[in-house]
Amino acid sequence: QVQLVESGGGLAQAGGSLRLSCAVSGRSLSMRVMGWFRQAAGKEREFLAAITWSDGISTVADSVKGRFTISRDSGRNTVFLQMYNLKPEDTAVYLCASKPRYSDSSSWNIWGQGTQVIVSS
Repeated sequence: QVQLVESGGGLAQAGGSLRLSCAVSGRSLSMRVMGWFRQAAGKEREFLAAITWSDGISTVADSVKGRFTISRDSGRNTVFLQMYNLKPEDTAVYLCASKPRYSDSSSWNIWGQGTQVIVSS
């Protein structure tokens, strides 16, 4: 079973940067995709970015493209979300997730506990 533990959240100023980490453990990681989502208070969960574990093919949502990047370090079993030029509207709980490769967007079946990001103006 894959397990995910996020870290790196906290308080940032508008215009600043943060890097979130997701520690990954478990088996068969090469057959999985890792992703980042966020959920702001009173809003639906929003997809941000995803990356295939085996070959690092990534995609980033249009809403954050140009400001957020996703990467993974398979040697350290960690997935990163680098966030630049933060805005107050980026304030949310950020969640790491995983799904089987070649599955559809409804198949995110493993989630971390989330890490809070607060961006002050």
